[in-house]
Amino acid sequence: MSDIIQLLPDHVANQIAAGEVVQRPASVVKELLENSIDAGATSITLLLKDAGKTLIQVIDDGKGMSATDARLCFERHATSKIRKAQDLFNLNTKGFRGEALASIAAIAHVELKTKQENDDLGTAIKIEGSTVVSQEVISTAKGTSIAVKNLFYNIPARRNFLKSDTIETRHIIDEFQRVALAHPSISFLLHHNGNEVYHLKESNLRKRIVAIFGGKMNEKLVPIEEQTDILTISGFAAKPEFAKKKRGEQFFFVNDRFIKSSYLNHAVANAFEGLLEHNAHPSYFLYLSVPPGSIDINIHPTKTEIKFDNEKALYAILRATVKHSLGQYNVAPVLDFNRDATLDTPYDFKDKKPVTTPKIIVDPTFNPFKEEAKISQQSVGASSSSGARPFQPSYKKEVGSWESLYTNTDTFEAPQQEQLFTTEQETETGKTFQIQKKYILSSIKSGAVLIHQSLAHQRVLYEEFLHNITVQEASSQQLLFPVNISLSSSDIEMIYSIKSDLESAGFVFNEFTKESVVIGGIPTSITESQITLILEQLLDDIKMEVPDASFSHFDVMAKSFAKSLAIKTGTILNAKEQENLVNDLFSCKEPSISPFGKATFKTLSLAEIDTIFNK
Repeated sequence: MSDIIQLLPDHVANQIAAGEVVQRPASVVKELLENSIDAGATSITLLLKDAGKTLIQVIDDGKGMSATDARLCFERHATSKIRKAQDLFNLNTKGFRGEALASIAAIAHVELKTKQENDDLGTAIKIEGSTVVSQEVISTAKGTSIAVKNLFYNIPARRNFLKSDTIETRHIIDEFQRVALAHPSISFLLHHNGNEVYHLKESNLRKRIVAIFGGKMNEKLVPIEEQTDILTISGFAAKPEFAKKKRGEQFFFVNDRFIKSSYLNHAVANAFEGLLEHNAHPSYFLYLSVPPGSIDINIHPTKTEIKFDNEKALYAILRATVKHSLGQYNVAPVLDFNRDATLDTPYDFKDKKPVTTPKIIVDPTFNPFKEEAKISQQSVGASSSSGARPFQPSYKKEVGSWESLYTNTDTFEAPQQEQLFTTEQETETGKTFQIQKKYILSSIKSGAVLIHQSLAHQRVLYEEFLHNITVQEASSQQLLFPVNISLSSSDIEMIYSIKSDLESAGFVFNEFTKESVVIGGIPTSITESQITLILEQLLDDIKMEVPDASFSHFDVMAKSFAKSLAIKTGTILNAKEQENLVNDLFSCKEPSISPFGKATFKTLSLAEIDTIFNK
């Protein structure tokens, strides 16, 4: 039998490795930005075309590379930070040159230009699919410029798996924000298709957060500071009243590296206990500094997950620190035994006389049983003779004499018998019942049907919106006063990229600025108060990669509108509303599933119901 095991060629091995390192254009952006930071850059520019599919270029003013390093950085296993295995547990950098560059060069056209400060000339290298096309000496500025073109050009299957430009741009902006937040002392510039998305100047952490997420973020932030022997914590948390329904602005940085940790997130959420509404999530920007030897950052290829030596201690310290800061800045209630009570007195009452306590006057001769004694005896006698208990009204009435008991007898109403058996959870409405303010039970010839009111309404609204957007021309209602909505620069860019689709749905945009959108018209099916809710839901759905292949953004928009405007669990529906919802649902093309693939109703046949009681 012949041998069947063979060594893979280098270019094939690089392509396989690239699948682990380079999952999408955002992966390339992350590696190149971190390389520039490790090179000591003070200014970094990121240029994108077509969400990075056509071009990703990073230009920095770092230390640059020699001609030899420029060539070696594209070789497999090339690195500038590891000399022995023990170095893996004492990392203070992000990567410098090498490592991922070999994987990137295997699946794209790469052009590198670099020059060190003391050199007269620099080096230019062109690589296509791991093959060096040219290397020459050029005149260039100090630092490094790497241009990655036509990503996945030689792996069409991987390129076809990429999402729309809007979603891929969202992922790139996420990586850009994480790097920019971790290094406020470095200036960053981001251009996409010739449009400036971010121009972040060198600043402190608070100004960097405000520059990224908009001017209104400044008033939301509460400083977080703590220093211990094993951990130093700094950063900001947003006030509870600005909590969001989605886990959006939640950032953990450990030694200036962005990480994801559900364990530490639980510690922060615990500190907000009792301050947030149900299903609300706090926003925070927390920076943890720990000894490099106490963490392992190589448990995940993207290094976004790390392992701590003493997780329980970090949890306790983080929770206590956040809770203390919320109390210190009067965001959370605290007990202060050294508080001066006079500080609570309003200035208007400071010099006024103290309020005198009113005197209580008691009539010692009052006897409440004096007039009612005879009445009570007569009532007892009547009840004993008939054997029935007399009706006791639920409220007291002044009785002047016994004759008054027989006047206005219609004012006393006995409790209705059926009220003893009604509950809040189930309300009879003729042909339908609303159960737990969540489900609608309706009888049919073959048995009964149980409908989820929120999911059913989502299906009705989804088909209605999709029909209005794609089949007939959507109508708009002009707003008397245009609405100004403040958003982050990345969200503004995202809305601008789908502006034409939103206009097809009925929105009218008057103006776009770097921090706000001015809306002059909205679809007739929504109200002015729902504009912000719908746009936020739409942005969240795009960020969470709601499938959008079939109708471009129309499908995503219809789903977002339906989710935002559908009746929620806990909403009480009257008989007419329940009947209309049931009729509308079964008039849909696909009434059995919601826009997100969940069942909207369950049919219970008489046989299934009988089975429940015949077991």
